[in-house]
Amino acid sequence: MSRFALEPHYQAMMPLVTLGKNIRTAGRLEPALMELVLMRASQINGCAYCLDMHSKDARAAGETEQRLYVLPAWRETALFSERERIALAWTEELTELTSHEAVSDALYEQACQHFDEDALVDLTLLVGVINSFNRLNIAARTIGGSYKVGKHG
Repeated sequence: MSRFALEPHYQAMMPLVTLGKNIRTAGRLEPALMELVLMRASQINGCAYCLDMHSKDARAAGETEQRLYVLPAWRETALFSERERIALAWTEELTELTSHEAVSDALYEQACQHFDEDALVDLTLLVGVINSFNRLNIAARTIGGSYKVGKHG
């Protein structure tokens, strides 16, 4: 059961919504890559609402069921490109932040081979946005399962 509804507070969340839209509009990150990042952070954080939303949006955008199913074990499959693998590793390190040494120099060097500075900043902002939304939905105990594709896009 949810604790409080987020919809009446949508105006307060508009800076996050706008930032997410600006990242998409900039076009430096592929839509499929963004959905994978949104899904992976939401898996780590255990946000049912965001998992429901982004799995539906990803499938509507053409993502395969197989890649969504194996996303938690992306390291053990060849289904993801090198760029996607770097983005997923970046997402995990930023989401988990196990120490101030998170997001290692080695990962940064790999990321610089696949993302220019603007795209890497966009990727970092995208991870920040989804982590914020995960935390809002988890705090509110927003119920997953009712999201309709495009509702928040």
